[in-house]
Amino acid sequence: MTAVRELGALLASGTAVALTGAGMSTDSGIPDYRGPGSARRSPMTITEFRSGVAAQQRYWARSHVGYARMTRAVPNDGHRAMADLERLGRLNAVITQNVDALHRAAGSQNVIDLHGRIADVICLDCQARTRRYELQDRLARLNPGFVERVGPAIETAPDGDAVLADVAGFQIAGCTACGGRLKPDVVFFGENVPRERVGAAFDLVDGAAVLLVAGSSLTVMSGLRFVRRARLRRDIPVVILNRGPTRGDEFATLRIDGGCSEVLTALADTVRSPHPQSRTLCA
Repeated sequence: MTAVRELGALLASGTAVALTGAGMSTDSGIPDYRGPGSARRSPMTITEFRSGVAAQQRYWARSHVGYARMTRAVPNDGHRAMADLERLGRLNAVITQNVDALHRAAGSQNVIDLHGRIADVICLDCQARTRRYELQDRLARLNPGFVERVGPAIETAPDGDAVLADVAGFQIAGCTACGGRLKPDVVFFGENVPRERVGAAFDLVDGAAVLLVAGSSLTVMSGLRFVRRARLRRDIPVVILNRGPTRGDEFATLRIDGGCSEVLTALADTVRSPHPQSRTLCA
């Protein structure tokens, strides 16, 4: 029996919940932090961001350029397969560590954006929330030609930032409500995921028949805690689909070393046509 058929059999026992990471979006052109061959990166921490205008200027200059590119990313076959599995009644929900909102764009309905969405902006001072495209327009007016001067060859980081060495002269924008400090409504390194969001994710895991981890190295506790809870506290089977080892491998009921797009597409095909002639992918 192939790994895909084993996974299909586990999903047949009841609805699953998926936990997804950056590896889900690499086929959409968004790089990851820790996959095989990924460059070492040091994303800005919340402490650094709060340290003053210089850090915020550096962040928003890089994010302004990177976001313009990130908006061109579209869902890949893995995202679409996840949405198909939900429609087929095999997947109850997606808990994603990604901030790109590609699961929703692919058609997934029940999604918890664990780390927020890069398309939203929050004021650190008055908590007002606005849409990112509005801020992009304001930054473009404040910094005419900045994106064009940078050029297309600049590398984009996994969180949407462009890797820029020079941000001198970039003008940042304040909150339109209070003039305060704006931050993307995502969880920075060193920042806690909102408690109610974590609670909702735990509730989904507790009610799942299977926890399917896709495209996450589980290096940070933000994702690993759901795997530990499923196996150690609830005795729920855990399937880990990822290229390369993960921090949660010891808890896996089934481990598939492969790409999310290929394996999940084969899985959705198997669920739609569960007979020997179905297209499957050995992993």
